[in-house]
Amino acid sequence: MRRPDELILIAVWEFVTAVGMLIGISTIFIFAFPEVYDLWGLEKVAGMFGLSVGVMILFISACLAVVGGIGLLTGKEWGRVLSLVYATLSLLRIPFGTIIGILVIVYLVKPKVKEYFETAKK
Repeated sequence: MRRPDELILIAVWEFVTAVGMLIGISTIFIFAFPEVYDLWGLEKVAGMFGLSVGVMILFISACLAVVGGIGLLTGKEWGRVLSLVYATLSLLRIPFGTIIGILVIVYLVKPKVKEYFETAKK
């Protein structure tokens, strides 16, 4: 069975959002960490902790997007599952992430898409 073109579009969306997250991580390191580093006491600890958690969440999301996109392009079922998880997390990115997340979820649970991944692993 031929790979649906929509899967390429979803993978590209995941790669583009991953690049955006990596740009966000870079921005945090360039601008936010130096500002927090100049603080003292509890403010410094809380600031460093908050920024570190933010960087970690962005990094994990970027990895999830890249691995899911690669899985979609190679026709792996785990790629479809990771992309469903990523699309579900994208629902929190109002308004565009929500709209795209809903469209991706609806598309990836269609029977013809599931059939493609079942035949691709054989």
